[in-house]
Amino acid sequence: MRPFRSPLCRRRCAFTLVELLVVLAIIGILIGLLLPAVQAVREAARRMQCQNNLHQIGIALHNYHSAFRKFPPGGIEVRPEVPGGKQLAWSAFVLPFLEESAAYQRIDFDLAYDAPENAEVAATPIETYLCPSTPRTTLLSRGRAVTDYGGIYGERILSRNYPPRGVMIHDKAIRFRDITDGTQHTLVVSEDAGFPDGQWINAWNLFDQAFSINRAPKFENDIRSMHPQGANALSADGSVDFLNENIDLELLAAMCTRNGHEDILQLQQRNER
Repeated sequence: MRPFRSPLCRRRCAFTLVELLVVLAIIGILIGLLLPAVQAVREAARRMQCQNNLHQIGIALHNYHSAFRKFPPGGIEVRPEVPGGKQLAWSAFVLPFLEESAAYQRIDFDLAYDAPENAEVAATPIETYLCPSTPRTTLLSRGRAVTDYGGIYGERILSRNYPPRGVMIHDKAIRFRDITDGTQHTLVVSEDAGFPDGQWINAWNLFDQAFSINRAPKFENDIRSMHPQGANALSADGSVDFLNENIDLELLAAMCTRNGHEDILQLQQRNER
């Protein structure tokens, strides 16, 4: 026999409109609280993947140095210094050491980066050169595959950078012994996300640092990323660090030179104060 329920009981077992609105408001608040946390976790994972990309680039550069007793030049026959030059980038030379031998073998190094014969391979995306935090609708820029990483040509924060004092310079291969400031304290590659000439085959993916991190105008190559508060950078010893965008500019300038003879430890201590 079914238990007797009064009409009043049946009515009170349902949600009222006010109760339903309260529940929906609570759910909305919880989602609002959780969403930033989820986004932060996702960005942390993307930043870690970016750091891993730079770590792989560091291994490739060290293996290149082991094979040839020098790093690759930052670029060869770079325009406009060499009118009509090949302008092939360091990031093309290290492809075999990134397990990208197939792409490397398709490059005609006797021709320029933008020669028609190199157009097909130049349009081939290289996953290691792509930071997952960089938003994009295409993997191409001017018909060539992009890169979010650039070689350090030197610094223009405190000097004219002439002759260039970075590790990645034009038509000259730097060796470990040339990095007299110490490989641990000298940057070799960093993020330069979203720059129009940031193409892995194009030797214009070099720069001498001139601004605070993430502060350069769009037309300038510089250390920049889509990560909050800083950017990842690779040192010549193979280590990867996240550089805070508020880093002392004198310290940043010192890190971008291979032979500036700065007191890095003193500058770091001042930066930490």
